[in-house]
Amino acid sequence: ANDLFDFEKGADADDRIGPARAAQSGWLSPTEMRWGIGAVLALAVGVGLYLVSVAGWVLVAVGAFSMVAALAYTGGPWPFGYKGWGDPAVFLFFGFVAVMGTYFVQVGHLAFDAALASVPVGALATAILVVNNVRDIESDRRAGKRTLAVRLGRRAGVAEYAGLFVLAYGSLPVFIFVSGRSAWVLLPWLTLPRALSLYRTLRDEVSGPVLNRALAATARLGFFFCLLLSAGWWAWWV
Repeated sequence: ANDLFDFEKGADADDRIGPARAAQSGWLSPTEMRWGIGAVLALAVGVGLYLVSVAGWVLVAVGAFSMVAALAYTGGPWPFGYKGWGDPAVFLFFGFVAVMGTYFVQVGHLAFDAALASVPVGALATAILVVNNVRDIESDRRAGKRTLAVRLGRRAGVAEYAGLFVLAYGSLPVFIFVSGRSAWVLLPWLTLPRALSLYRTLRDEVSGPVLNRALAATARLGFFFCLLLSAGWWAWWV
């Protein structure tokens, strides 16, 4: 959906410095993109109906809200990703909703522990968006896409990136203190040197290809952080 709507709004033009996108590159027509969006949403509904049968009708509201947000992020009459609300939305949906929803489906209730665990997950997911938005400041400004990086400037975007890392890594001792879990939950700290390296890259580099690699590396960092967090959680149970 973002691929299509950014193309239609002019945010993905020929001067795009990010990775190639299907609509902008001409690989797929807007009509084909819409069919693809419909197919993916239909698949999501199918999977969602199974989850509803497992965990109850409350997931209908969560799923509907999530699908509306997916389309309204860059589409519709008020695309909130163009208004500076993309960062909190990613934190909410890729952190709290994803972690709490997964927990609820498996155990049938919500827990404060799961809410705490969603904080670093959401922070690192948002960090991926920050790299994207810092890289695209100039093209987004020309297209009228008022991300936080456009509104506040590059320096503030880099500071946000650093703050999200501080939140992700700093939340782990708080998680241990509040939940009573063991120090195994600190396993993600093994990835801290990589986070520091990525921060320096975003702070010092302006090259599109370099920032593209930093974006991919931030996604990998989030993956391994979450993998180690899950391992630490599991080790506490064992």
